[in-house]
Amino acid sequence: MNYKRHLITAALPYANGPVHIGHIAGNFLPADIYARYMRAMGKDVLYICGTDEHGVPITIRAMKEGVTPQDVVDKYYAIISESLKEMGMSFDIFSRTSKPIHHQTASDFFTTLYNKGIFEEKETEQFFDEEKQTFLADRYITGTCPKCANPNAYGDQCEKCGSTLNPDELINPRSTISDSIPVKKLTKHWYFPLNKYQDWLKQYILEDHQDWKNNVYGQCKSWLDNDLNPRAMTRDGNWGVKVPVEGADGKVMYVWFDAPIGYISATKELLPDTWKDYWCDKEGTELIHFLGKDNIVFHCIIFPAMLHAHGEFIVPNQVPANEFLNIEGDKVSTSRNWAVWVDEYVKDFPGMQDTLRYVLCANMPENKDNDFTWKDFQLKHNSELVAIFGNFVNRAFVLMHKLCGGKVPTFHLDIKNEKDDVLYAKIVETKAIIEKNLNEFKFRDSLFAIIDLARAGNAYLQEKEPWKKKGIITTPDENGLLAPPTAEQIADQQLIDNCMHICLQLCANLAIYIHPFLPFTAQKMCKLMKVVPKMLEWQNGGNLQLLKTGYSLNAPELLFRKIEDAEIEAQIEKLKANLIKPVEAAPVEKISKATAIKPAITFEDFDKIDLRVGTITSAEKVEKADKLLKLTVDLGFEQRTVVSGIAAHYSPEEIIGQQVTMVANLAPRKMRGIESNGMILMSENAEGKLIFVNPKSDSVNGGGVK
Repeated sequence: MNYKRHLITAALPYANGPVHIGHIAGNFLPADIYARYMRAMGKDVLYICGTDEHGVPITIRAMKEGVTPQDVVDKYYAIISESLKEMGMSFDIFSRTSKPIHHQTASDFFTTLYNKGIFEEKETEQFFDEEKQTFLADRYITGTCPKCANPNAYGDQCEKCGSTLNPDELINPRSTISDSIPVKKLTKHWYFPLNKYQDWLKQYILEDHQDWKNNVYGQCKSWLDNDLNPRAMTRDGNWGVKVPVEGADGKVMYVWFDAPIGYISATKELLPDTWKDYWCDKEGTELIHFLGKDNIVFHCIIFPAMLHAHGEFIVPNQVPANEFLNIEGDKVSTSRNWAVWVDEYVKDFPGMQDTLRYVLCANMPENKDNDFTWKDFQLKHNSELVAIFGNFVNRAFVLMHKLCGGKVPTFHLDIKNEKDDVLYAKIVETKAIIEKNLNEFKFRDSLFAIIDLARAGNAYLQEKEPWKKKGIITTPDENGLLAPPTAEQIADQQLIDNCMHICLQLCANLAIYIHPFLPFTAQKMCKLMKVVPKMLEWQNGGNLQLLKTGYSLNAPELLFRKIEDAEIEAQIEKLKANLIKPVEAAPVEKISKATAIKPAITFEDFDKIDLRVGTITSAEKVEKADKLLKLTVDLGFEQRTVVSGIAAHYSPEEIIGQQVTMVANLAPRKMRGIESNGMILMSENAEGKLIFVNPKSDSVNGGGVK
């Protein structure tokens, strides 16, 4: 469908701390690249974001620091907004959910659902701190994890082993507010009946949006293949949007109910008179959510059901969620300070925002978790940005000034050759490749196509070697006279002119193509070429006459400097030094019984095993089997059903998009009435948790393991 308007959102960062590079790679950067690309295409685009400023972690931090929750969110809004501005995020508005306009918008939304009789009122038992006379949200409760014995697990999650918990599972639970033992007490809340929208959600997602990314579609399918349950939309507390219902004193909306409404309130703040054009025109506006995989269920299932129940708003057309970005082989952990913070990066590497944008795009976790390392950061910068892209642009400008008097030379059609045509064709083809990939949200492939074009420019220059041609002498002799050019010099000068003309046109096209990805670099290139930013409009891409003959260009300047080893070592040491080590848990029995090696086999025995790489595209629990998950594995050439005994270690939704190694030629076997066609390879860590045996970097589905 050809939409008139395109409403792009990035998941709201939580105003409980600074943003780290995982946030940038997960949703801000792909959203910004896409928004810039769509604007360059001349589309009507709004890029909406803001800070999520309610919820329990903010009140916990406020109590620890002896300040108010508003003090906390004010502090981090300033840090977050400045960090994102420094990184070139081109929001049309970056708002806040603590603003009055958001409270009013969320309150109106809740009231509409309430008046339509959609909510269900329920009384449930929840933990209560008698000393402080307050109900405790899950994060206000700590205790010993029943799975790994971590003494500091939260009521919703153990950050040591990663297990999802509920407060009733904790051993010796205590209140984080008073350190007292909580009791159970009845409380009333309003629930959204998600189960009543299950059929609509199945049609909306499973039938109407089969074009969604595998990791998104698969996670949604695993939820929708099981029964959905009503979800509480309110909680006890005083920090948040107050519930606008009689008898709801001391209750606020759950943060994941009001936070996505922040997209609407921010649009209202930006466009008070025309915001409905973007949120209520179901035929004219496309809504695209960018986010990380931990937000998929909220943006694909809960929020769309809320919007549909309300009835006035459009629902998301695309949700190109990314997976997680790890750091130096370990998961990002804000509680352990294992993160690369953006506000610190821009201080440590001034003027190098595009380097971080480049590396994070090149490592973007589009289909599976990916890894950021400082050594790879240095390698990609020095060997790709400096040695390929920057090197080509600099060589072109240096040679243009040396061989063509600092002006765009004439292109002589009569001596055009096949090599010229090939490079010209690649300039045009690259535009089509970028468009196709960006329309499919394949940002990495788009970026690689641009670097490949710059690489082709370097190869062309190296083959043509214009610096070896004699050319026409333009420097007067000692008498102030110019010697008349020879026929050979004229011929050589024409070859030089053609070579440099093509290289300069390539530079102009590279600026257009790279602009959505590296906006600061594109602006530097515009300055070098003495052109206005309007040249960066997408329609100009593939134009082979962007720089007119005779136009003088500025002197060359390096686009990028080299990153030295000492800078990288300093960052690695900083990361290690800032790591907060967790409190030691009770010792867990190490693996010992499984260490015995099985009897030796011959190579011929081993050669019978066919190991293949695949990607899990859907997962669901097997009825009446606590340990089994039914998986669909994409082997590239076919889809396989595999039953795997990993349900005690992984929930279905967290393994969608996981790349695995499997035995592909294992004889079929029926388990709980399901035919399993293969076996997933797993390893066991010291705590007994099963770990996927998977390639460290992306491999092709169906590829053999040698």
